[in-house]
Amino acid sequence: MIRLLFLCSRNHWRSPTAEAVYQNDPRVEARSAGVSVSAQRRVTEKLLRWADLVLVMDREHKARLREQFPDLVRDLRIEVLDIPDDYEFMNPELVALIRERVEPLLG
Repeated sequence: MIRLLFLCSRNHWRSPTAEAVYQNDPRVEARSAGVSVSAQRRVTEKLLRWADLVLVMDREHKARLREQFPDLVRDLRIEVLDIPDDYEFMNPELVALIRERVEPLLG
């Protein structure tokens, strides 16, 4: 089972949607968090160490991880999904984009 950590800015729309999409998938265990200080659930070192694969919504999130966790990030597998902050929670277009971008990474 692969442990997926989905990250966006505030853990408000995109990453919680991704977590919900993969919540009952038997191939993975999914969690979500945000990289901003105003995130509903903020990313921690413990969460990053838990993850096999960190999936960020855009390049800015990856850059923030490098700033916040410089020693830890070099040992992580981080993939950028390139999903803009244009959708609300569980928007069908957002769900489709998440599946389209994540499935190839699950191999």
